[in-house]
Amino acid sequence: MKEEILFTIDAPYRPALPVRGWRFGNPEGRDLAVMGALRGNEIQQMYVCGRLISALQTAESEGALSPDCGILVVPCANQFSMNVGRRFWAADNTDINRMFPGYDQGETTQRIAARLFGALQGYRWGVHLTSFYLPGDHLPHVRMMDTGYQQVEEAAAFGLPYILVRSPQAYDTTTLNYNWQIWNTQAFSLYSTSTECADDDAARLTVEAILRFLAVKGLLKRPYFPAEGQPRILRENALHTVLSHAGGLMLNRRAPGDRVEAGELLGEIIDPCTCRSLEQLRADCRGRVFFCHRAQLIDGHEVAFRLLPE
Repeated sequence: MKEEILFTIDAPYRPALPVRGWRFGNPEGRDLAVMGALRGNEIQQMYVCGRLISALQTAESEGALSPDCGILVVPCANQFSMNVGRRFWAADNTDINRMFPGYDQGETTQRIAARLFGALQGYRWGVHLTSFYLPGDHLPHVRMMDTGYQQVEEAAAFGLPYILVRSPQAYDTTTLNYNWQIWNTQAFSLYSTSTECADDDAARLTVEAILRFLAVKGLLKRPYFPAEGQPRILRENALHTVLSHAGGLMLNRRAPGDRVEAGELLGEIIDPCTCRSLEQLRADCRGRVFFCHRAQLIDGHEVAFRLLPE
């Protein structure tokens, strides 16, 4: 294992912040790059990287890594926002994951994206541990962009039960996942259950998925637990979205992974001052909860739940 400073970020009113990476195997190898937190509230994503670094260090010390493999893990590239409790870049509220491939003469987040993409470019596979644009919890799954370059069957090596393929919108073209694929890296976004807090069970599941991927690809010489059945491949537009119509306090009655029947109560929105029920959110189909809104406050016409129909 080798720890190195990939580059530093100038931040207002404080010393420059180093962006560190941990390399395993052949330092010149370009097999797998894993990117953690790009946003200041992605605690779980950084935690998963920390646990992955520990697992890879053990594997390397035991001689279980292929001698020619090259692995890079970058736990965090936005310590500034994390330190001050902001999701996006604290100085101007811009999202680093909407700035790729970056511009080294541009605004701060464009320059960060450019230097980071330079460090992550050229790998055969790329894994981004990311979070959804809305506050909430997901079923663990692999997500890929439909760029025309993706090889969906490769995502099965993670052993997660769901592979979700997303047709990119205009704003997706500036994400790390999209640009990795355009620049000849097979890119996967792994969604853990939580974001703003460290979930030990979900982190273990995600680390096991990455180690399983390495073993399937011949980079890790260690027995691994095979996946339980074939993953279900689905398009994002196959999910049913349950929108809120009222704004208020959100009380969830179901969690990701729960099976529900059509008409079953998913959650309730209440008046924050009187606790009067404003809206009951119900399933529009039989299936499984794939995503649920987690923040206590919810606005009207916001995604409250997403259901995977059966």
